[in-house]
Amino acid sequence: MDDPEFREFVQVRYADLLRTAYLLTGNRDVAQDLVHDALLKAMRHWRRVDEPMAYVRRAMVNERTSRWRRLGLRELLTSAVPERVGPDSTDGVAVRDELLAALDRLPVRMRTVLVLRYWEDLPEAEVALLMGCSVGTVKSQAARGLARLREVLGVGLADLAGELKGEPA
Repeated sequence: MDDPEFREFVQVRYADLLRTAYLLTGNRDVAQDLVHDALLKAMRHWRRVDEPMAYVRRAMVNERTSRWRRLGLRELLTSAVPERVGPDSTDGVAVRDELLAALDRLPVRMRTVLVLRYWEDLPEAEVALLMGCSVGTVKSQAARGLARLREVLGVGLADLAGELKGEPA
């Protein structure tokens, strides 16, 4: 397909879609695959899509949920240990990493609600529509997710503060 409108949409919105996919998955390679799959679905139905960004977001959420159900919470064993980057000295990066790690501990549905609601700044009704659930479910998942993040980050930040002071964790 060689549709100039679709091509322009991808060029303009790819970075936004990739950011959302990364927040949904926590992995850059998986995020790229997720965006690619969602864009392929959008491309097939491009002429019938009224709201392209909403359509692609919904496709990413559905695909992420499908993959999670297929793979479950299985461990991925590899023969090589992945390289770990040393800690960054800037506070913003450290806090962001802490937040992403805490997000990774949440169930997929809860994480999806928080990403769409707070990172993407979508209204509750639109998040509910994208996820195929009620607004009440979005509200409860957001409240529970934020409470769990506060719990996780409270412990994580206290340990981090102790390490910065030179105390053992």
